[in-house]
Amino acid sequence: MQELALLLLTALANAPRHGYAIAQEVKTITDGRVTPRTGALYGALDRLLAEGLIQVEREEVVGGRARRVFALAPAGRERLEAEAERLAATAREVRRRLAAGAAAPA
Repeated sequence: MQELALLLLTALANAPRHGYAIAQEVKTITDGRVTPRTGALYGALDRLLAEGLIQVEREEVVGGRARRVFALAPAGRERLEAEAERLAATAREVRRRLAAGAAAPA
């Protein structure tokens, strides 16, 4: 899974959000390391919608403009949980190998 998709799903894991709020949540999650550009953000959201991983919870009109509020779909929650486990397993292996390397004589 691409990093941006993972971050978008993570941003929606605990609450529905509109695009700007999702971008801000991604920035918070990554301690400012990732700030999605508008085109990349909406392109990724469209792909996640097409894959059935997120859904439009509602549409609002704010300042005369339509704004979609996105929510994590059940398939998105399953995919995010699987990805979290995959990343955790990789991190465990990294730590195991680092510990083994530190114990090995130079």
